[in-house]
Amino acid sequence: MRIYDHYAPRLLRYLLSLKVAQAQAEELVQETMLRLWRRADLFDARRASLATWLFRIARNLYIDSIRGEPHWLDIQEGLDWLDRTTPEDDASSTEAFTDHVGLSRAIDQLPATQARLIRMSYFEAKSHSEIAHELGMPLGSVKSNLRRAFAKLQAGLRGSS
Repeated sequence: MRIYDHYAPRLLRYLLSLKVAQAQAEELVQETMLRLWRRADLFDARRASLATWLFRIARNLYIDSIRGEPHWLDIQEGLDWLDRTTPEDDASSTEAFTDHVGLSRAIDQLPATQARLIRMSYFEAKSHSEIAHELGMPLGSVKSNLRRAFAKLQAGLRGSS
């Protein structure tokens, strides 16, 4: 109970700072504490503090919840399409380099904001919330700009193949 009393309010504030709705944030805090209870044996104080471990669990649960939203499926389908269009395992390094250069050029063709969002999201592996915070943009704007950028990228890569 002491762990819950100490960390639950902090986890809730953290999730709310990511612009998670109050009700969802409360559910995520509860799920985080359940994970702690069920998987306490996995905690290793040599690898991270309890706070770090709990915040990471909460963040991962939040990301998992976002992945269940309808807009995520569109992005995931696009990523799957990009995976299918990458060179086969027996492709030469020249072909792989050409594809990489083609993707870089396609990203460079995007408006500057969209290109930056694509790079931050896919190459720097930042969450939408992290991008929104770092760039001072509303979360909805980050998501809609990424969807538009990805659609342009997809259309551009289909046209060039």
